[in-house]
Amino acid sequence: MSTLPIDCDRTLAASARAHDKAPAHPNLVLCTSILASSLAFIDGSVVNVGLSAIGRDFAGGGADLSWVVNGYLLPLSSLLLLGGALGDRYGRKRMLVAGIGVFALASLLCALAPSLALLVAGRLLQGVGAAMLLPNSLAVLSATFQGKKRGRAVGTWAAAGAAAGAIGPLLGGWLIDTMGWRAVFYINLPIAALAMFMAWRFVPGNTRDKPVALDPLGAVLASLGLACLTWGLADASAEKHLTPWAGMALAAGVVILLAFLCIERRAGERAMLPLKLFGSSAFSGLNLMTFLLYGALGALMLLVPFVLIQSLGYSARQAGAALLPFPVVLAIGSPLMGRVAASHGSRLPLSVGSLIVAGGFLLALRIGNGSYAATVLPALLVIALGMACVAAPLTTAVLSSVDGSHTGIASGFNSAVARGGGLIATAMLGVVLTAQGRALLAPFHVALMVCAGSAAAAAVCAFAWVRPGNTPPR
Repeated sequence: MSTLPIDCDRTLAASARAHDKAPAHPNLVLCTSILASSLAFIDGSVVNVGLSAIGRDFAGGGADLSWVVNGYLLPLSSLLLLGGALGDRYGRKRMLVAGIGVFALASLLCALAPSLALLVAGRLLQGVGAAMLLPNSLAVLSATFQGKKRGRAVGTWAAAGAAAGAIGPLLGGWLIDTMGWRAVFYINLPIAALAMFMAWRFVPGNTRDKPVALDPLGAVLASLGLACLTWGLADASAEKHLTPWAGMALAAGVVILLAFLCIERRAGERAMLPLKLFGSSAFSGLNLMTFLLYGALGALMLLVPFVLIQSLGYSARQAGAALLPFPVVLAIGSPLMGRVAASHGSRLPLSVGSLIVAGGFLLALRIGNGSYAATVLPALLVIALGMACVAAPLTTAVLSSVDGSHTGIASGFNSAVARGGGLIATAMLGVVLTAQGRALLAPFHVALMVCAGSAAAAAVCAFAWVRPGNTPPR
């Protein structure tokens, strides 16, 4: 039987020492974490539905409008690492509240933006706020719950986040149709206000026996390197080919990140991302698995509605509704699998879940050759079932693979890896997105085969690296 629950208890014991006392209302802490993170999850997808309305208002072209989406993804991907480190250093509650505040101010700027340039600026600031609140909302949970309760809490958090992100397009379509695209941003304000109040009232402050050192040079290099990679991928995706500027940005990102690794190696224990974390085979393998699996999932969430609209004649609202079975299954299954992982370890659900996802992608090869109920629905249900097996156990395993003082940076890095996988997948889909009508189906099916292979490789990573005997690095 896996020893991961024992490792989890050790991590939680270290996290518990970082708090003055156990929170009086742990379930309200969970609600606060879900409410705060839902801001970032929903805005990651809801704006996509409003791009055409925004383009009509601002007379923006396709390349310009792409930055309404990429402007959010760019700082979110590049600053998640720093957001987790700041929480480890200055306190997770403090950074959670600050991140919610930044996100709320950015949402107001987006809602009031008189031009496309200011809207993109607001989206950039939203990404900064999301990078602050996301890793710290999860790290707060790791220090609040213990043992099996922690598995259930993480499962609930993961299910709520996945559901919020998947329901976003349907919610956005309804808001835009009834009140206009600015309502997508205005609705964030009352949610953020409630989340800030609950965080101030119910999330306990934290102190540390040994403060975590903040590595300014490492933080700058990591953020700049990831920003260059993200910008290069986003530009290549918008232009549907590798432009000279995108190529230079990608090359610069690689060079800067190599310099970052050199700096971190020299910094040792003072590093923002201590390289000793990668001495844990579980931590390294889980992040490789995350990259492969969430890259495939990112491609799915982009391609399926695109194919339904462009090739099969669905409306935007119908395409959004077609995806609803995915978050429903995920919301029901993730808490259950969180309990399984807490009791029996993460290796089996991660391995089997990834294989189920791979099978779902193969099942999706039938899309375009039958009705929704006969083709799209079965594939979505199978993929959702596989992701329900993976979501909560993956989060629990990542946090259990490091010591308690680095849970914030571990969650931030893992989240950045997940979004990096999605960005790379998007950048590689230009040949699919340029096709129209029934001609779209052939490259779509090729992409599904690649995604199935990526999910199967993720299963191999889980089986090979998540095993009895993995312990957090000391």
